[in-house]
Amino acid sequence: MVTVSHLVKKLVRENSFLLEAMSKELISYGNLAEQLKPEIEKELGKKVKESAIVMALRRYAGELGGFDKNIKKFKFRGEIIMRTNIMDFNVVKSQSLLDKIKNLYSIVNFDQGDTLNIILGNNEISIVVNEKYNEKLSNFLKGEKIINKEFDMVALTISFNSNNFLITPGVIFTAIRKLAWENINIYEIVSTMTELTFILSKKDSMKAYNMLNGLFEK
Repeated sequence: MVTVSHLVKKLVRENSFLLEAMSKELISYGNLAEQLKPEIEKELGKKVKESAIVMALRRYAGELGGFDKNIKKFKFRGEIIMRTNIMDFNVVKSQSLLDKIKNLYSIVNFDQGDTLNIILGNNEISIVVNEKYNEKLSNFLKGEKIINKEFDMVALTISFNSNNFLITPGVIFTAIRKLAWENINIYEIVSTMTELTFILSKKDSMKAYNMLNGLFEK
């Protein structure tokens, strides 16, 4: 059953900036309730008192505040590594591509520190690699259906000193929220035991670097 509380959470979650402001108690619940009231009434198909919306907002803000306090217990320790001149190809997943995809590793020179990330989705495959392999990758993908190509990208990697981030809820969310607050789009996310990598547009690289660097203990 849809309730005022459910709809309040849904509408707040759809706006990352509003979510951030509520978690830091920077919002007037009365004013926000007035703005949300028409949408909530439309969803419920009946009139709703603003006081009920305010109450739901206060409860949700309490949840968000508690969540933030728990996340701050995680200590961001490690380093940030930026790799430039990256491209991102998105390809329709096919049996022919799966049969030969292992051969991609022979194209890239890892001894020179080059990048290759292959992300397998249910219906698509993303290939993140250095732009200097554009011609080789294009030839490799002949006969496959390429959905999208992105150039002028960077791979921004947080390399943690331990694997605690993997078992601590909300760490990835905290990093993503920092980037969303600055309107930075994330094209791909790659994670391992001690590394978290964001594939971003080159134009956002320095802003993203500074935002993520701000998470680390000084």
